[in-house]
Amino acid sequence: MDGTELRALQAPLKDRYRESPDSAVVTMKAEADLSATGVSCKVRTGQALVEAGLHPAAGGDGTLACSGDMLLDALVACAGVTLRAVATSLGIRLRGGTVRAEGDLDFRGTLGVDRLAPVGFRAIRLSFELDTDADADRLATLEKLTERYCVVLQTLRNATEISADFG
Repeated sequence: MDGTELRALQAPLKDRYRESPDSAVVTMKAEADLSATGVSCKVRTGQALVEAGLHPAAGGDGTLACSGDMLLDALVACAGVTLRAVATSLGIRLRGGTVRAEGDLDFRGTLGVDRLAPVGFRAIRLSFELDTDADADRLATLEKLTERYCVVLQTLRNATEISADFG
């Protein structure tokens, strides 16, 4: 797909969203099935059923997906797709590359060992290694727009309000 094809694909959507802003709001959903045995749950992703469980640092055996890893997976997936879309739109040719995320999580917080230790990632680092001939200016634009339009990155950076209902 090139930039012209991508713009043609997205143009009717953008027009509809300009004319009817409410039509641009989509409620996305995820659900976990708690019928699994042990300390785990089953989550249906867009393409597969993933069984999530405890990270080895919290007592898991490493055979199940850890939700912290899944958060980083979502970040690199979103950043990668966003980068590809922006590169396509700008006409930047990518021969390949890698998007990586790594995060520091202090399990003392999650296990209640130290009330002062944070629960959750204390830092996440996102990095890109790109195989392209684009010059520094074009790469700077690619970086800026990828960060701006990556839904997961912006959600994490802006600490979206979340409510919980145990009803």
